[in-house]
Amino acid sequence: MADLSPRIDTVRRFNRFYTRHIGVLQEGWLNSPFSLTEARVLYELAHREKPTATAVRNSLELDAGYLSRILSSFEKRGLIEKTPSEDDGRQSILALTEEGRQQFAPIDAQTNDQVGAMLDKLSEKEQRLLIEAIRNIEKVLAPEEDAESTAKASYLLRPHQPGDLGWVVHRQGVLYAQEYGYDEQFEALVAEIVAKFIQRYDPKCERCWIAERDGEVVGSVFLVAHSKSMAKLRLLYVEPSARGLGIGSRLVSECVRFARQAGYKRMVLWTQSELDAARHIYKKAGFQVVEKKKHHSFSKDLVAETWELTL
Repeated sequence: MADLSPRIDTVRRFNRFYTRHIGVLQEGWLNSPFSLTEARVLYELAHREKPTATAVRNSLELDAGYLSRILSSFEKRGLIEKTPSEDDGRQSILALTEEGRQQFAPIDAQTNDQVGAMLDKLSEKEQRLLIEAIRNIEKVLAPEEDAESTAKASYLLRPHQPGDLGWVVHRQGVLYAQEYGYDEQFEALVAEIVAKFIQRYDPKCERCWIAERDGEVVGSVFLVAHSKSMAKLRLLYVEPSARGLGIGSRLVSECVRFARQAGYKRMVLWTQSELDAARHIYKKAGFQVVEKKKHHSFSKDLVAETWELTL
């Protein structure tokens, strides 16, 4: 058998390099009152739908007793609340309280900013090499996990870059013409919304997320300021080739998460009653229809719907 010592040294050197690079050795994760493990648990609670302690434990591979102590601490500090599971009386559904969301939001934002700053120093080619290397590590060390994640979510979300927004206008114009028969007036409306977003863009309270798969843009969504207390979700779309991966739901959840973090009290969106897939996503995210209005636009008789979500 070959001597593994040089390879062991390489792996250990990488572990030391990476943990130092992302700040794992700090006493509090990102200068917060939480350890890295506690921050990971908060992340699971913030991003999972109706999580249980068992689901969190399995996802993070934590000792049951250790996780129980963390959750008990969170509950005493008013960060989480528990409700009985309708599916299994032995389980409780865990959810962050308002205080929990407020304490987790800056950690989540700082983590995004930290990773974004790291990527921003790299060229587009270097970023792709890094992402490919990460995927290869996942594939080698956990092939079953990687296969599952690839099947479910083989995409990434990123901020918009030059050229993205023109592509979004083009693809929405094409797709809504093909799938719903909308004329060029719809494309003109999309172009107007995108132009205003760029002209008035305030990164502190507005965002665009681009979904990318295998180097191709496959979806997007915008969150813009409607007022100081209300944000507007706009132009959600997913390419036909990428549907079924949960991209639409993920884009909407990112909007909701960011809107809460930015301090908005409500979110609003405008859609059409015939857009069933999008309406299903909005309903699942907690939006409710507050107004319906018949109109003739884009060469069709339509019923416009206004949806709202209290944050």
